[in-house]
Amino acid sequence: MTKKSNAQLVKLGKKYVMNTYGRLPIALVKGEGAKVWDADGREYLDFLAGLAVNSLGHCHPKVTEAVKAQVDQLIHVSNLYWIEPQIELAQSLVENSFADKVFFCNSGAEANEGAIKLARKYAKLHMGPDKYEIITMEKSFHGRTLATVTATAQPKYQKAFTPLPEGFRYVPFGDLKALEKAIGPHTCAIMVEPVQGEGGVNLAEPAFWEGLAKLAKEQNLLLIFDEVQSGLGRTGKLFAHEHYGITPHIMTLAKALGGGTPIGALLATDEVASAFEPGDHASTFGGNPLVTAAGVATMDVLVQGGLLAHCLEMGAYFRGHLNRLAEKYTFIQEVRGLGLILACELDRPGADIVAACLEKGLIINCTAVNVLRFLPPLIITKEDIDHAVAILEEVLASVEANAGGTPA
Repeated sequence: MTKKSNAQLVKLGKKYVMNTYGRLPIALVKGEGAKVWDADGREYLDFLAGLAVNSLGHCHPKVTEAVKAQVDQLIHVSNLYWIEPQIELAQSLVENSFADKVFFCNSGAEANEGAIKLARKYAKLHMGPDKYEIITMEKSFHGRTLATVTATAQPKYQKAFTPLPEGFRYVPFGDLKALEKAIGPHTCAIMVEPVQGEGGVNLAEPAFWEGLAKLAKEQNLLLIFDEVQSGLGRTGKLFAHEHYGITPHIMTLAKALGGGTPIGALLATDEVASAFEPGDHASTFGGNPLVTAAGVATMDVLVQGGLLAHCLEMGAYFRGHLNRLAEKYTFIQEVRGLGLILACELDRPGADIVAACLEKGLIINCTAVNVLRFLPPLIITKEDIDHAVAILEEVLASVEANAGGTPA
């Protein structure tokens, strides 16, 4: 444990770290499985998993063993040379997906930036010089670089950074007619999250996905699936688009891929990937030996041992509890999600509920102002869920007792 307290670390952090996050007043210093501990030694049940990064739980033994072994052998070389664990991770991703080729970077935003560049380069080569526009969905989230925040169809993330790059058009998520109407002479691709995470854990009807695939084929458009949050087992399948029986040309991954280490990946078919040539795109740290060794270990755990089936089982169990709470507390308007990305939409802001849960030892999140989001590690047990639900219900009961206001 660190020698500094929560209060000391918060004070130092405010002094030295840029104010870009709305942080809660604790410093987490240790994690194991579904639990974390703060600098004061207090234990929490983590139902956010580092924003879907720690899907195998904190410090999974196979990941930590792989990282320790790699640290002793080779931490970094540039991509001017072949890197063994990078090749192994690319092979694992290709063998378990639609893709033929992989590019590695450091984050989801970088992966999406690469996807935008790849789509535009492919379009110029195969569709014509005027094909550059990408259609994205309202309430989407694709990152915070200038291009990806423009692809993110949420003005609250964009307004401070205008003028934005050209070449993006927005439609309501799940609205096939609006999507068809938005396709124009410059359109080259459609970029979409199979489950909108940051936008409020939003899902589209199966008919939308079927129509989307048909429309892309008829109009000769690329499909880009942003699976940064929904991918790698979070929904009970390795990739969320598998639930809908459709296949993209390009897919982006990050978050859970490195077992807690920073990594992103851009996957594509051979035809599309071949648009990139040396010098078109690069990353100094992308796919370095350390993070790809962690990624190989993470993929091994994900594709072996029944973890995906466990995710579906725990997701159904947790959702059953949330549905029961929604029946009991009328300020819960809807329960939704897939696998272990779940949400309760409220009729009021949810930040106070998140803070009250934290006080009682449960870490959750509020997104889109009034949506409680749950992203527990895939390794959680029924006992973990029961514990989390007991804390959540105690807080919700306090809200109701306080005349429907904030927790008492």
